[in-house]
Amino acid sequence: MSLSSAAEVTPRAHLEPFRTRRTFAIISHPDAGKTTLTERLLSAAGAIQQAGAVRGKSGQRSTRSDWMEMEQQRGISISSSVMTFEFDGLTMNLLDTPGHSDFSEDTYRTLTAVDAAIMVIDAAKGIESQTLKLFEVCRLRDIPIITFINKVDREGLAPLDLIDEIQGKLALDLTPVLWPIGQGVDFKGYIDLLEKRVVTPQGKTLAEFDAIDDLLEVESLVDDPVFMTALETLELARAMLPEFDLKVFHEGHMSPVLFGSALKGIGVAELLRTLGDWGPEPRPQPALPAPISPDEKKVSGFVFKVQANMDANHRDRIAFVRLCSGTFTRGMRLKNVRSGKDMAVANPMFFFGNNRELAEEAVAGDIVGIPNHGTLSVGDTLTEGATINVTGIPNFAPEIIRRVRLTDAMKTKQMSKALSDLAEEGVTQVFRRMVGADWIVGVVGQLQLEVLASRVAKEYGVPITFEPMGFEVARWVESDDPDEMKRFITAQKTNMAEDRADAPVFLAQNAWWADRAKQDWPKIKFLTTKERH
Repeated sequence: MSLSSAAEVTPRAHLEPFRTRRTFAIISHPDAGKTTLTERLLSAAGAIQQAGAVRGKSGQRSTRSDWMEMEQQRGISISSSVMTFEFDGLTMNLLDTPGHSDFSEDTYRTLTAVDAAIMVIDAAKGIESQTLKLFEVCRLRDIPIITFINKVDREGLAPLDLIDEIQGKLALDLTPVLWPIGQGVDFKGYIDLLEKRVVTPQGKTLAEFDAIDDLLEVESLVDDPVFMTALETLELARAMLPEFDLKVFHEGHMSPVLFGSALKGIGVAELLRTLGDWGPEPRPQPALPAPISPDEKKVSGFVFKVQANMDANHRDRIAFVRLCSGTFTRGMRLKNVRSGKDMAVANPMFFFGNNRELAEEAVAGDIVGIPNHGTLSVGDTLTEGATINVTGIPNFAPEIIRRVRLTDAMKTKQMSKALSDLAEEGVTQVFRRMVGADWIVGVVGQLQLEVLASRVAKEYGVPITFEPMGFEVARWVESDDPDEMKRFITAQKTNMAEDRADAPVFLAQNAWWADRAKQDWPKIKFLTTKERH
């Protein structure tokens, strides 16, 4: 399929509502420009009047997506945020995710709720470690990816070198959509292969063409050595890269690539257009006993994120639900498959960062916030009565294990609630030892501990500290032999704990002791991930 024929889409006014949804995440390594791009996309769609800066100067507005106080202080994304906005007859559900590896669990769970992803790459740095990890998550779920190579207005790697690196490291076919004319101080705009035009950095069209060779007849362009170099490299890229194929893209094996600058808004409108025209509509959701098709009439959805205290004045608690099928209406009763209980959804919300509005109706692909008081947790499946369990939402074994120290013994009850709430959000994992009364937290990275302590102090008024406790490894344990499981727990009682779902967890001093336990207890399974239901 050619670029031009791929852009011919069905008139959106005649589509079923769920087919007009584009639910996507933005993924990147920290500082590649992900949150800046989020703001520019919202601005390009007309959803906000002025894009915010991640590290705002006095007088600049802060970003819509980084709304937590700690995010604005540090200039990083800590919590996934959801923004729903309209663009060109489509409803766009944008999920801005943390780039920092310490928050990879939140990002992973967010990626279970999207149908496509925009991968942001720094033109000067190429593929970085966290980009690679997040890409692998997308690959596991065959999520289609649009590649945005950012910061072309700065000095960076040559476009062909970036293409080679992405293809080599990610084993992903690329198709150019926007090609840069120069880089850094020599950046003079781009060639738009979809609209068949040459554009300045300010958005002015310099020339239009039917075939690339037509540009050789534009004297002002041919006289510019920077343009001629860009044209030559583009021809080399087109010769070595496959033509765009919508089916292969939707299968997750091909990525349209756009060069631009999020900070200056270059290429952002074209990125939004590419996502709207080529991005997939809601896809079937993995579940047991069978995948959920978006065109099924009965409502179903799953909780991929819980956020407490978005509004500090109201001590609220919001479960973010990705709808998988059906038409949800306000006031509808839905069954929580995990608990078996029905709940009336009286005040569902659509979100724009931490701003919200009442959701009267929503369809497959939409993200709805449901206020609740602890009845919903990450991984819960909601249905109109069917017993279905959405799969693929795991907990990961923590890499840092610490004992919680409470400085005010009178606040034990408040600390218990705080840790329980934040564990349901996915900010931390909480364990209780089978011997003793220690509260233990497990996290992926050190920064998570700082966020945990900050939020417990600010939102619950409980100052806590953490201390090492002689354990470095945690593994969930299971066995097909109940008697063997009992013997193991009895023998390892001082090394055992339970998670918030009362599942047994083995704590080891280090990786060597964990491996030794595996050898000594061959009938016991030691798990690094555990499915959330």
